[in-house]
Amino acid sequence: MTSTFPNISISTERLVLRPLDEDDVAALTAMMNDEQVAAWTDVPQPFTEDGALTWITEYAPTERTAGRGLDLAVTEFLTQRLVGIIQLGKTNWHVRSTELSYIVAPWARGEGYASEAALATAQWLFTDQKFERIELRTAADNTASQQVAQKIGCISEGVLRNACIARTRAEDDTWIDVRTDFIVWSLLPEDLEGAGEQLADSGGFTTYSDWN
Repeated sequence: MTSTFPNISISTERLVLRPLDEDDVAALTAMMNDEQVAAWTDVPQPFTEDGALTWITEYAPTERTAGRGLDLAVTEFLTQRLVGIIQLGKTNWHVRSTELSYIVAPWARGEGYASEAALATAQWLFTDQKFERIELRTAADNTASQQVAQKIGCISEGVLRNACIARTRAEDDTWIDVRTDFIVWSLLPEDLEGAGEQLADSGGFTTYSDWN
């Protein structure tokens, strides 16, 4: 029998992580058309509202019910504005491991939202879902993503050479693929000790106290 993630909402002091819904279409579309998102992800460009609707109503529910992963909208607690996405994928229920990735809207960067959302998700995975390993992969030149991994306590395990396809703008303003390396990071339950306090001390986020 295939295991699946529940439909859940995770709350921090600043954020609410919840399932995507159709009200997110416009904000999701705008976020996915950002230059940095286009450069470091395989999201189709240009990203359309039809693509966002398909993601929300078809792709995300299918991934969850099939047991492969979970997509969560990251929203501000006070404004309910969409600030990013947390994705779990390549989930192995026997090993109790999954791969975590994150995207933050351009206007919300620099606020520590990615670290706060990723750490809250990791805590939930390790405590509620009894997972034993979370894996992250960051492109070799994506220093912002690497900083998030370090902030939440991830350990760098090595480099997958030439394993990542990123994108760059060509002279004619189209996107072209470029090959680069993946840095592989892991997070185990014991790696989280003190991660929340370190983030709070550095101004990364306010320590969360409750989740649903």
